[in-house]
Amino acid sequence: MSPPPLLQARRLSVGIGARVFCRELDLELRAGERLAILGRNGAGKLTLLSVLAGLRAPLAGEVRLKGVGYDELGPRRAARVRGWLPQSRNDAFASTVLETALVGRHPHLERWGWESAQDAQIVRQALASVGLADFEQRDIQTLSGGERQRLAIATLLAQQPELFLLDEPVAYLDLKHQIAMLALFAGAARECGAAVAMVLHEPALAWRFCDRVLLVHGDGRCESGPAPEMLSAERLSALYDYPLEVFERDGQLCLMPR
Repeated sequence: MSPPPLLQARRLSVGIGARVFCRELDLELRAGERLAILGRNGAGKLTLLSVLAGLRAPLAGEVRLKGVGYDELGPRRAARVRGWLPQSRNDAFASTVLETALVGRHPHLERWGWESAQDAQIVRQALASVGLADFEQRDIQTLSGGERQRLAIATLLAQQPELFLLDEPVAYLDLKHQIAMLALFAGAARECGAAVAMVLHEPALAWRFCDRVLLVHGDGRCESGPAPEMLSAERLSALYDYPLEVFERDGQLCLMPR
């Protein structure tokens, strides 16, 4: 008998007030799979991702991690399975880069436990993977937007979840670091069997780094399937309400507005 999916949504409806962004969605994400969530501004991508992360209640339906609901798991057990990267964050207090990244290890500590030398080693490896190895003692309030984003990614990598839920993980990043950070999550899926679901604005990045795509139209309709099927000119033109030409070159997707 195969294990349950890392993430499963059944007949999920998501919305705010009277507006329903997503209606009766059935979705499964298994180990090693990478899902891109695409849609126009205001289509409800973040709201959907928040529900999948257990941070917002759905209008209807249910979300399960490894076959168990969030209510049964509780916050600590859920955080050992699911990692969450928000688009924005507030740093109310000064702290160092190392201290901030160590927060990623907290789900693995006992209630009154302290970080061990092994925890510090995991965090230092995560900082090195995002190019912040020499930033350990920097005050986070002195970081640029891109550096702060990479620190957030390092903190999430240090958490070592089985499922990554990412809201615009390439926000604030230049092109080089966009590719490098998405490659890190693709590597986590390929080498560690992690599952990844991420909100993206660039379909070409979805083509390159994801094997599945979920299109959120914002009116209750959602479409999901393999990336080559979902990232067609017809579907993307309808999704963004603008005519697009889509063609493939050297195995990569290219888009051009008409």
